[in-house]
Amino acid sequence: MTEEMIIDLFSESIKIILVLSSPMLLSGLLVGLIIAIFQATTQIQEATLAFVPKIIVVFVVMLITGSWMINSLVEYTNYVLSMIDLIIY
Repeated sequence: MTEEMIIDLFSESIKIILVLSSPMLLSGLLVGLIIAIFQATTQIQEATLAFVPKIIVVFVVMLITGSWMINSLVEYTNYVLSMIDLIIY
């Protein structure tokens, strides 16, 4: 296995991590921003008001995008496992 192959595997894994985590992170960020604006306008400073809706939205996004995330991970795992032949020989 050459250095180029290792760098390609590493960069692909970082790309997969970023792509798969972005829907949950962005939805949590958007909900947090909306709640922060609501809290600033109403001057309600309750910590659970910000935390609970973010958790709910992240879980809903996970349910919606779960099959896509699993399919992407399975494809990447198959790719990595196919690289084992190149390592052995």
